[in-house]
Amino acid sequence: MTNHSETTGSFENGDIAYDGSAPEHQVTLRTPAELADALPYLLGYRPEDSIVLVALNGRGGRGRFGGRARLGIPASKDDWPFAARQLAHGLITGSERRGAKPEQMVAFLCQEPAADESGRDVVRRLEPLAQKLRTECGHLDVPVIEALCISDGRFWSYCCPTDGCCPDDGLPMGLPGTSVLAAAAAYAGVQVRGSLKELRARLLPWETAAALEQEIALDTAGLSLVPRILDEVERASVVEETLKLAERVMTRFAETPSLPGDARADLRDDQLLDHEEAAALILGLQDRTTRDRAAEWMEGDEEGPALRLWRALARRCVGPYGEHAAAPLTLAGWVAWSAGDQLEAREALAMALGADPDYLFARLLHQACNEGLDPESVRRCLRAERQGRARSKTADAGAVAAAVGTETPQDGPITRDDAAAGADAVATVPREAIGTDGGAAPTAPEPPSRPCRRRRVDGPVPVGSRPATSRTDGPCAGPSRTPGRPRTRTSGRGGPRRRGADKSGADRGSGAAGKRP
Repeated sequence: MTNHSETTGSFENGDIAYDGSAPEHQVTLRTPAELADALPYLLGYRPEDSIVLVALNGRGGRGRFGGRARLGIPASKDDWPFAARQLAHGLITGSERRGAKPEQMVAFLCQEPAADESGRDVVRRLEPLAQKLRTECGHLDVPVIEALCISDGRFWSYCCPTDGCCPDDGLPMGLPGTSVLAAAAAYAGVQVRGSLKELRARLLPWETAAALEQEIALDTAGLSLVPRILDEVERASVVEETLKLAERVMTRFAETPSLPGDARADLRDDQLLDHEEAAALILGLQDRTTRDRAAEWMEGDEEGPALRLWRALARRCVGPYGEHAAAPLTLAGWVAWSAGDQLEAREALAMALGADPDYLFARLLHQACNEGLDPESVRRCLRAERQGRARSKTADAGAVAAAVGTETPQDGPITRDDAAAGADAVATVPREAIGTDGGAAPTAPEPPSRPCRRRRVDGPVPVGSRPATSRTDGPCAGPSRTPGRPRTRTSGRGGPRRRGADKSGADRGSGAAGKRP
């Protein structure tokens, strides 16, 4: 149990060690204040409205930080049990898959007070959630040895052994960047990138006056682009046009380096991209082929401009076009993950799933990123696709054919009727279509507007039967059947036989010619 009333102390089962860039650089945390100060360095940002679980792996009687898991605090208290169960189960089972089940757990609840609240009110309101976290971890045999609430620049512990252990007003947080841990993190190259809210702001849609102009541009572009994307022939052209436009904008970004500071850099990129270009790119990326080829801009000199472009496009998915942000957000998450920025990758992919929960590409990448997989396997696949198109024009033509959904005809060789220019291709009549006496099987008359077409009978004709003659369809087939008269078909002797007539009156013939094949 942690001793909360002293500035130094220890956990009952040992200290918690934070590793720097090398094993010899180590910081030991002994108090809740040091734990609270360590949280931004463990995550890489300052969490807001978040539940955070940090696993501790035992080593020689000492606890060492393991996996981390974060989840937004649900607005409804009815969702708290499920959120606690999901977070605890995900972190513990995920750690087990990596070969090390956590020995202990530390929980954090981070939320700023509302307008009519104090920090103490937040602590009391979130206490049932803290208890749910401890219970769910306990069910999986991983005890929570510390649970802290951080609010309004102060922290409180839910694990005090006595009522008077911690002051009602909590304990003040240290100034950012002044602790020993902050110095060790700076030495190790660990960077804290501000709050999660600031990170998400780079990817959220505009809420300025320019949002209306962008929405109008999207409406206008949709009138011409959407029908072309849905057209099997025009779709391939839209793919090429979208990719060429994206390359031009990326070149423009590369020639104009970003400014220091995220807000200034994003504002500069927004100025380099006009509304019509953004609308064409957003709508074009809704096509899966276009999106997959755009994902190939993931490394080298293309990595930076591509990430800036996908962020800018995500900010342009305004108003009713919020779901369209799934494509640029997924691409931003993929490029960030490929570049080694797992923080932005996870957040962008989570936002993509928020825009469209069924977006499969985002779901697969989000799962792979959360499980700590190496993105190199995905990069190899995308490189192979790109190199294949560069090596062979045939491969490029095949990719376009696949994009427009072209299929190879399966009906055998096609010929033209020399007697009727512009007529339809000749179709083959299978043996099953031949009548019982060798004549052509009856078919319904074609509409008068259909062009003249001949049908050819393939295969041998039964011995003794009359050879099947070609039949013409359409307006050139002669006068149509008189309405109300029964349809006729050719008998074995060539005479007409009415449908519904007594079978005994029909001349069946004899021998092979009179039997059904």
